[in-house]
Amino acid sequence: MSKIKQVLRHHKDGVKKRRIARLLGLNRNTVGKYIERAEADTLSLEELLHLDDPVLERRLSSGKRALPDPRFDILSKRLDYITGELERHKSKLTLYRLWQEYCSEEKEHYEYTQFCFHVNQHRKASSLSYVMSEGRTGGEELFVDFAGDKMEYVDMSTGEIMKAEVFVATLPASDYGFAMAVPSQKVEDFLHALGCCLRHIGGVPQVIVTDNLKSAVVKSDRYQPEVGKVMEDFCNHYGCRTVPCRAYKPKDKALVENMVKLVYRHVFAPLRHTMFHSLEEMNSAIRRHMAGFNGKRMAQHPCTREERFLATDKPALRELPQAPFEVMSYTELKVADNSHVYLGRDRHYYSVPYRLIGQRVRVVYTRSMVNVYHEGEKVASHGRDRSPGRYTTVDGHMPSYYKDYAQRSPQRYIDRAALILPSLAEVVSALFSQNPGVPPETFYKSCDGLIHLGKTTAPTLMEKACAVALRTGNCKYRFVLALVRSGCAGVEELEREPDLFSVSPHSNIRDKAYYVNALMADRKNEAHV
Repeated sequence: MSKIKQVLRHHKDGVKKRRIARLLGLNRNTVGKYIERAEADTLSLEELLHLDDPVLERRLSSGKRALPDPRFDILSKRLDYITGELERHKSKLTLYRLWQEYCSEEKEHYEYTQFCFHVNQHRKASSLSYVMSEGRTGGEELFVDFAGDKMEYVDMSTGEIMKAEVFVATLPASDYGFAMAVPSQKVEDFLHALGCCLRHIGGVPQVIVTDNLKSAVVKSDRYQPEVGKVMEDFCNHYGCRTVPCRAYKPKDKALVENMVKLVYRHVFAPLRHTMFHSLEEMNSAIRRHMAGFNGKRMAQHPCTREERFLATDKPALRELPQAPFEVMSYTELKVADNSHVYLGRDRHYYSVPYRLIGQRVRVVYTRSMVNVYHEGEKVASHGRDRSPGRYTTVDGHMPSYYKDYAQRSPQRYIDRAALILPSLAEVVSALFSQNPGVPPETFYKSCDGLIHLGKTTAPTLMEKACAVALRTGNCKYRFVLALVRSGCAGVEELEREPDLFSVSPHSNIRDKAYYVNALMADRKNEAHV
């Protein structure tokens, strides 16, 4: 989806459609379609770039993601062979002959014009042996790379010697350098270092030129390296774009390669005998030495790198966004019958509007937020909660009966029973009052059964059953149900002999005092023995 934003961002910067298509691996007509729809949209180009990815995808596309041309993937594997054959047989071999061989071996192939175009582009790129060092525009590019060597520090909790990667960046117009130690070259550490670099220089360049490291590039290719989704999200957040250099072509980023060499001399060498006890302590020393390096007057220029940075790069940098970048993860989930989606990574449930029950939604989550989209529309947004087995619920997402379920209480059940029969309300009230030490939630199911029984039973029969339940002190659902099913058989005898179930006091009845006295007597006998 972020490829759409990359198309719009290139178009905003004045890049031609054909060039955009080659950079992003899209068909030229697809690029034109996105640009035409963006220009015809009621929102401005800047407003479209600030939309969430699913919303923008729904707005500008039919839902199918544009894919690179498979013909180019096939041809790109043969380009080195083709150019090599042309060099070895200059006077004997023609491009047309090589195109015929290519067509005979591949069912899906380019026509002759496009074949010649890609071969000539490959030959031009291969013949570039010089590096542009002058005439660079301030604030346009930022070159980034990792140093080949690592620095070390001692983990105070374990005593283990830990190795740290050193991230290096430079602005080519001023040759202003930045360095920072991170635990690894993983995506999170790489983007953290890159974000710290942008905050350090106080702005955003137009282009970030990266190496073909796995944190930024998913698939390395001489012409069409595939940028990772997280890196694309990072660039969309900061309003820039990334252009990976060619694999095994260090001259494409010669300035940052030279900056790595300078970091070795001005940071690694002075700190080679220093023992650090944390990554923060190491970075503090690196910042101190890099500040001295950038503030040192250059031999071939009458100014420092910092002075050149403030004069050429700093004014041209774009403004930083207010919020820092957070890594976004994507997944598609089905809305369960309880109107929640289950995010397996957190083992947590998040509510979704009940009208989407049974449908699939797209979930985009960061370290702090969980957003749910359906057909390009944001339908839910929650703060991320990593409590396993818990629910994050918005009342507005739930159906009408959810409120009755969530707000259950003894008084609410008594009021519902009173709407059916006053005697039923007395039975429900007695059910709670007769068991004061038991949590009321224990009897909610029994109350549901009594209310259902009251709605489906003749009022006269229900009245008799409730009266018997109150008289005998047994107000549980199963007893009342048995009375209703038997038609209150025997109730007439109970009414004629009201003391049928009462017991008159006599000598065989033992109360609490009897058992207390018996216990005390037993203890005295045991003590005497």
